[in-house]
Amino acid sequence: MASTESGIPVEPVYGPGDLTEWDPEVQLGAPGDFPYTRGIYPNMYTGRPWTMRQYAGFGTATESNARYRQLIEGGGTGLSVAFDLPTQMGHDSDAPLAHGEVGKVGVAVDSLDDMRTLFDGIPLDRVSTSMTINAPAALLLLLYQLVAEEQGIAGAQLTGTIQNDVLKEYIARGTYIFPPGPSLRLTADTFRYCRAEIPRWNTISISGYHMAEAGASPAQEVAFTLADGIAYVRTALAAGMAVDEFAPRLSFFFVARTTLLEEVAKFRAARRIWARVMREEFGARDPKSMMLRFHTQTAGVQLTAQQPELNLVRVAVQALAAVLGGTQSLHTNSFDEAIALPTEKSARLALRTQQVLAHETDVTHTVDPFAGSYAVERMTDELEAAAMDLMRRVEEQGGAVAAIEAGFQKAEIERNAYRIARETDSGERVVVGVNRFALEREEPYEPLRVDPAIEERQCAALARLRAERDGAAVTAALGALKEAAAGAANVLYPMKEALRARATVGEVCGALREVWGTYEPTGSTW
Repeated sequence: MASTESGIPVEPVYGPGDLTEWDPEVQLGAPGDFPYTRGIYPNMYTGRPWTMRQYAGFGTATESNARYRQLIEGGGTGLSVAFDLPTQMGHDSDAPLAHGEVGKVGVAVDSLDDMRTLFDGIPLDRVSTSMTINAPAALLLLLYQLVAEEQGIAGAQLTGTIQNDVLKEYIARGTYIFPPGPSLRLTADTFRYCRAEIPRWNTISISGYHMAEAGASPAQEVAFTLADGIAYVRTALAAGMAVDEFAPRLSFFFVARTTLLEEVAKFRAARRIWARVMREEFGARDPKSMMLRFHTQTAGVQLTAQQPELNLVRVAVQALAAVLGGTQSLHTNSFDEAIALPTEKSARLALRTQQVLAHETDVTHTVDPFAGSYAVERMTDELEAAAMDLMRRVEEQGGAVAAIEAGFQKAEIERNAYRIARETDSGERVVVGVNRFALEREEPYEPLRVDPAIEERQCAALARLRAERDGAAVTAALGALKEAAAGAANVLYPMKEALRARATVGEVCGALREVWGTYEPTGSTW
């Protein structure tokens, strides 16, 4: 018998008998009504389509700015910024650890100067910007706010999202800086700062995407992501915030795989679980606190370097799964991403994929078209049960942070990744163009390459910045930041002043490292 990616058996035929204990009023409700199985808004895409938010960033701020302008001119309705590894890890481009990585997997942002260039000519009050950054998320948000202020735009006019989900870094991705305790302190400070200064900003995008890329099943992706969400809610409550003050600005980030039916069921189950957790465990009363709003990215891990044009088909199916599952915004990967950074043409094709779905199909004409499907409703119930079981196991270990420190989530994901790898190697799991229907000789493809001189130029720019700025002002601002970090004050206010004085990302993160230390991971337990 076939089974889903989560290992749930798939019946050849589903019918009413598979839903004998199923109460549609309890499980479904109407679109826009608790428990939001059918979507968080009554009209979903019948009023307007999802936000088409293309993820881009490479090389220097100047090059990325040009790509952003192309995406906006091509019809994109939101920007999503990719940062290079040194920026993600809180290092400047001239740091020894940054050598060879500057501008490779995203844009290098070392200071206010780079952020200013990155958004040159882009009116920040008319574009929604998502920034995929975690450990130093607060820094990049403050740099963005400073650029907006230079444009004469108040914080209340800014809209967008910072990923700011450091817990999943300990589980699956590894771009952490500080230990979990200080990291959660910084998250709570960001929640409070944004409530006061940037009230329309989504302060966190709790991410299952990177867990899925590391090998998590759909059930694991939902369970561990929502468990992290619970940890963030508890952190904010412990910091003295009321649930309905911050919960409406929480958002999530999931993957969309090619297994369309299970993915649709996954999104529906995740909404239902989160709504019930927020109402029943945390006593939320504002409906927006119970709504699981999420961004989706198509599954990069499922793209292949072999016959890369096949990825156009994969991405279209994955995007369709996200739309049918009720996503609020979507990034479609470019077909050549398994080879290198996307070219301008491939990035445009990725955006056009979304536009075809929105304007040439009928999926935007009705809300939740799979509602009442015997197969999808059964899968939704089974995914909910599987995810809830995993969430209970996390709770039994003391919650998400304690489970992370014990290596539980990481071990479970690694075990599933190993199963997938074995099934692929054996041919049981078919990957078209790789273990079946392969070509004897691949056609040549010329990828986009990042100029290695970028690192040299970034280092020269940093040298000029340090020579030009007021060094005493930077030293004093960093001292104030360390004092706040050692106490209980919100660190974002002195952090903003340090960045305004043109302290670099590496210097600000270095000041916090002095006070908070760095995280040393534990080994896998499986």
